[in-house]
Amino acid sequence: MRGEPDAVRSGPASQQGMRRANLALVLGVIARAPRSRAEVAAETGLTRAAVSSLAEQLIAGGLVVEEGPAAPSGKVGRPGTALGLNPLGPGGLGAEIGVEHLGACVVDLSGEVRTWRRREVRNRGRRPAAVMADLAELLHAAVAEAGLRPAGLTLAVPGLVGTSGGVLQRAANLGWRDVPLAAELRPALRAAGAAELAELPVEADNEANLGGLAERWLGGGPEDFLYVSAEAGVGAAIVVGGRLLRGARGYAGEFGHVPVHPDGHRCACGAHGCLEQYAGEAAVLRAAGPAGARGDWVTLLAGRAGAGDEPALAVLAGAGSALGIAAAGAVNLLDPAEVVLGGGYARLAPWLLPAMRAELAARVTVRPWSDERLTVSRLGRRGPLLGAAVGVVRAVVADPGRLAGG
Repeated sequence: MRGEPDAVRSGPASQQGMRRANLALVLGVIARAPRSRAEVAAETGLTRAAVSSLAEQLIAGGLVVEEGPAAPSGKVGRPGTALGLNPLGPGGLGAEIGVEHLGACVVDLSGEVRTWRRREVRNRGRRPAAVMADLAELLHAAVAEAGLRPAGLTLAVPGLVGTSGGVLQRAANLGWRDVPLAAELRPALRAAGAAELAELPVEADNEANLGGLAERWLGGGPEDFLYVSAEAGVGAAIVVGGRLLRGARGYAGEFGHVPVHPDGHRCACGAHGCLEQYAGEAAVLRAAGPAGARGDWVTLLAGRAGAGDEPALAVLAGAGSALGIAAAGAVNLLDPAEVVLGGGYARLAPWLLPAMRAELAARVTVRPWSDERLTVSRLGRRGPLLGAAVGVVRAVVADPGRLAGG
């Protein structure tokens, strides 16, 4: 997903451009809560006639429905008819390609989850075409279950997606390079009997970016925060002023390759002492030594740590220390309101937080550190997939004209 739309962007105002902007304005008000036409006019400053015309266009486009009498306003006269989001209208379709799983999610225009599917599958080293074939089947089943027509599809992926969009340039934990995601997925969708999904607009973004956006949109995140998450690798999202900071080429947030011990272990990237070598999946499993253990690494470590297993407790304390060192540098540089642990780290937080707090307290110099500024995501590992699906419907609300003929 290449943006977090807040408004329709255009050049010099035109009649068509103004109408599209007003459609977004009206739908944005209705999206917050059902409103009568008079209430929408009062909140937007538009005339009642203009609101009625725009509302009819949104109804015809399947985005809005009349729900019945509006709640009493205290004014004399008959109450108007409440306008609400169409529960059967277009939805958002999110997909997730993980190293050990695939995911699909459908949300309606209000952001409510209609379908959530996850399939455990080892994708490391598999060809993109094989992974896309499995993902296409999962998406087809999810959309059929939800009964909504998706307005678009966003993929959350564990790697670098540049500002050019659509090309997964590097995903080390999958073993993929320069994969055109939409071009790989569309034929798989057609082969799975989901030709209508193959025609959708397809966007892609790094999983940590989407998790950070979901934290802002759904998790109560402040306007400025650092979101740190882990699945196979370690990533981060930097949210400034409520918007994602992407960097010049779209690669901001490669937190796993921040050096925490410059003379330490050699990383797959070629550098030494990267955070991922101390707090990533492979590193913590190797250090904890669950001989022969199989399954999800987060669940394995949480179970062992919860049972008081000393090697697991020690490795999680070491990972927390490494995370605290890296986070302290980011806090000194960016001064975020919070550092938020998401993804697999949210589940492991009870054992990571003590060492993280100690490192942050010792190293943050921009102002006295408060433990309350280190928080745990309420979305946990659901964040990236939720961010993918919800981002689609946010784009619809920001520019409904593309669906409602604006």
